[in-house]
Amino acid sequence: MIPIEISGLTKYYGSLCAVDHLDLSIGNEIFALLGPNGSGKTTTVLMLTTLLRPTGGSAWMFGHDVEREAQEVRRLISYVPQDMAVDIKLTGRENVSLFAKLYGISRRDETIDRVLGMMDLTDRADDLVRTYSGGMRRRLELAQALVHEPKILFLDEPTIGLDVAARKKIWEHIRTLKSRGMTIFVTTHYMDEADHSCDRVAILDHGKVAAVDTPGNLKGMLGKDLISARVTGRFSGDLPAGIERLGEKENGEFVFSSDHASEKVPVLFRWLEDHGAVIHSLSVREPTLDDVFLALVGSRDEVTGFDDQKFRTMLRRR
Repeated sequence: MIPIEISGLTKYYGSLCAVDHLDLSIGNEIFALLGPNGSGKTTTVLMLTTLLRPTGGSAWMFGHDVEREAQEVRRLISYVPQDMAVDIKLTGRENVSLFAKLYGISRRDETIDRVLGMMDLTDRADDLVRTYSGGMRRRLELAQALVHEPKILFLDEPTIGLDVAARKKIWEHIRTLKSRGMTIFVTTHYMDEADHSCDRVAILDHGKVAAVDTPGNLKGMLGKDLISARVTGRFSGDLPAGIERLGEKENGEFVFSSDHASEKVPVLFRWLEDHGAVIHSLSVREPTLDDVFLALVGSRDEVTGFDDQKFRTMLRRR
């Protein structure tokens, strides 16, 4: 049975469509949902985890409808939100024990020891969480989420705000969970993490799926190589034949695609100079998932539409 099946899933807030007829089928994999702020990622996760009622369409977790069979769905899933969900005044063990009690777990001590061990927290289990690092607190949240042995784990920005070492450790645990048969559904702004650690990714834009595939196949859409140009000054006009502009990144890098990128570098160099740009660097490189994102949704940090972050804040205040 397919772990997650989504058909026509839609959410309106008044006249604003936050999620627009979403169709996805997700198996035993690490699946990432990517998109600019306001694209509908959090709204989608809240509907899939039974926390928000869809306006239309359907979603099933191992054949159970998220609306009509919410209780059954909640037994199958766990959700770790972006915002911290641990009590720093308690020990790590006490935090996990609270979740075990809420789920009515039998053989509670054995389960608590097991999930703390899975997250490499055994040695610090009886220390107050206020003494934990950010990475340890995130691993504790994962331990809490695992007490009832869910089949599907939803993670909203699991490594945001963590240093490189802590991010790496979190992804090691996520990959281990997947290898044990768990389906992992992730939202993240870190393109490198989605590129290297996820089996498939979907890019969401204005509530619609702009593309869904493996990271390798998505990067292959852009061709073998890209040309990066760091310039000052604005330029305009029709580019030379065989060169397309993908967009501009936040750091002032302009990205161009071409089937013969190496051969086109001198042509592009002359064109940029002729059109008023001051060139600081020009290089050929392989595409990244960040380039795919740029090509599909542009260089926007924000999009006009429903603000997921404000909605998340509203939920936290309730």
